[in-house]
Amino acid sequence: MKSLTRRSVRILAAAGLALPAVVAISSPAYAETNPRCAGSVQIGATAYVTVGGQTAASVKQYKGCGKNYAYTYVWEQYRASHGSYQVCTSIVTGNTLRDLQCSSGPDVWSSGANTLSECTRALGGISDVAQKETGVRC
Repeated sequence: MKSLTRRSVRILAAAGLALPAVVAISSPAYAETNPRCAGSVQIGATAYVTVGGQTAASVKQYKGCGKNYAYTYVWEQYRASHGSYQVCTSIVTGNTLRDLQCSSGPDVWSSGANTLSECTRALGGISDVAQKETGVRC
């Protein structure tokens, strides 16, 4: 499937600015433990957001507890060289963003989309800078 456009990142970033109280995970030590479904498992390969030729974030899709989850983690090297940013993540079906969540922290989990019966992918983006999608999982 074709990737969403840069406009999607703007939408992700705008949503993050409009929803400042969205969940932010405070402890990156257990960043890959889904706070909404501890038994969730990663499906498909990890995608990597690159900025200026360097890896800036990882994007993953998980399933568990009857839902799909998107997870985006901003790498330390990017955080260290960029004062402020919004990281957003969403499950995507077709060209529709589902379960969009944003944070100004190091990572963000989506809340869970009821999309197990649909073909999905995870989308992650950093502000209006860059985005990446995982492969489609059906």
